[in-house]
Amino acid sequence: MQSDVRYPAQAGTFYESDPERLKQQIIGCFKHRLGPGKLPSTRDQPLSKVIGIVSPHAGYMYSGPVAAHGFLKLAEDGRPKTAIILGPNHTGLGSGVSIMADGKWYMPFGDVEIDREVASKILENCDIIDIDVTAHMYEHSIEVQIPFLQFLYGDIKIVPICMMLQDQATSTEVGTCIYQAVGNRIGKDIVIIASSDFTHYEPHEIAYEKDMSAIERILQLNIEEFFNVIRYRNISVCGPGPIGALMAIAREFNAKPRLLKWASSGDVVGYKGEVVGYASIIFEKSTS
Repeated sequence: MQSDVRYPAQAGTFYESDPERLKQQIIGCFKHRLGPGKLPSTRDQPLSKVIGIVSPHAGYMYSGPVAAHGFLKLAEDGRPKTAIILGPNHTGLGSGVSIMADGKWYMPFGDVEIDREVASKILENCDIIDIDVTAHMYEHSIEVQIPFLQFLYGDIKIVPICMMLQDQATSTEVGTCIYQAVGNRIGKDIVIIASSDFTHYEPHEIAYEKDMSAIERILQLNIEEFFNVIRYRNISVCGPGPIGALMAIAREFNAKPRLLKWASSGDVVGYKGEVVGYASIIFEKSTS
């Protein structure tokens, strides 16, 4: 089989394309007043607690400091070999749920290989997921997570899954079949990243209130009410599918989600009349 190659679509726009400038940009996200305020100290052992994070995917100027909170906790927990990155489909290209199962992604920090073994196991268990490169070519939601992972770990493999279908049933099915395929490795050498922003283009106060009502359901691992509240309250979460899939996986572990940081684009630029909300949420194995 010929390996697929995916070129960066947002290097130089959402994040710096030059490796050294990108490194300094990510350092700036960790040290930002909205970031965790310190650089990560990566624990050079397999993961022990963290099974996944919800991470935003806007330009680093806007959402990078919020994203840094999740990546800091991930680094402090350990070193996964593979990240399964679930992102929403903004482009409308490709299948309803699309995976790249082979090949590599060219990125400013260097090539990132797709974990063929993990992708193959997921495909064996998930009839709803199609191999489709087209969905990934211009999609940013997965791409912007990768430089953070490379900054933390250097060499890491990925399994990118792009979701155009984001209803509750699809999300739950995707999460359940990922767990059935590789659940024995999640929270050890595999981490799940659900890429999503929250409320779009509403006043800061409204965005905060709406987002907290959705986040409350996430922290309860209540998938049904999470989808209900974003539907009934018209909360413009762009990645409910990835979040729902991670919640389904977390249920299997009886995991404990924790909100690390919420902020809006208004917190960055000062104008709060029309903002986008960002949240970093960590999912950890229960100690009880």
